[in-house]
Amino acid sequence: MTEEPETAEQLAAFPESWERCLAVVAHPDDLEYGAAAAIAGWVDRGAEVSYLLVTRGEAGIDGMAPADCAPLREREQRESAAVVGVSSVEFLDGYPDGVIEYGTALRRDIAAAIRRHRPELVLTLNHRETFGGTFWNTPDHRAVGLATLDAVGDAGNRWIFPELTERGLQPWAGVRWVAVAASPRPTHAVDVTDGLEKGVRSLLAHRAYIEGLTDEDPESYARAFLTGNAEAASLRFGGRPAAVFEVFPR
Repeated sequence: MTEEPETAEQLAAFPESWERCLAVVAHPDDLEYGAAAAIAGWVDRGAEVSYLLVTRGEAGIDGMAPADCAPLREREQRESAAVVGVSSVEFLDGYPDGVIEYGTALRRDIAAAIRRHRPELVLTLNHRETFGGTFWNTPDHRAVGLATLDAVGDAGNRWIFPELTERGLQPWAGVRWVAVAASPRPTHAVDVTDGLEKGVRSLLAHRAYIEGLTDEDPESYARAFLTGNAEAASLRFGGRPAAVFEVFPR
């Protein structure tokens, strides 16, 4: 076993005292690059997890026209979610892949979903400028991540987006944590010893996307990526393979 560096700041254990989670991301596959392995464990312990996708990822495969790509990627996302036990997968309309803009319309639609699902935990993807301080993050990820953080507050305030209340969506101020996957500033970790294999199969369900992304064998690609990241995180989590998150308490 690799010895942990003495200077490595250890990650806290992820909160477990919750029953419902809403995961909000921009694209099919966003959750599968790490978070799905944690989600598998949460579902196995009896938690209720729902997905909200802002787009159908129609601009994600270079060799496929958006009109053909969207239904394919939606189908892959539903299959991917099923691998980790998630059956509730919703897609927003009106937000084209690649050009999502942060704004009140996006905040309102996410707040509406939070009011419908009434989660204690909201999960999203990295809203910061980079991944690990090295790779520039995409505009869609930044817009959706930031809008999700803000929508949690909107969901609990009856005077913001009063039209939601008029539609029967009562305010929900019960979100206790917002967790950000793939953040360059992780604070917490989830042991994915039991969920990692499901996480690999969940990412592998995005086969068409992966085949458009790399010439590498899809299973080798998915397994190497997720296993490598989980093992790297283990150095900050007592040697246990982990998925990491930046957690904001509410």
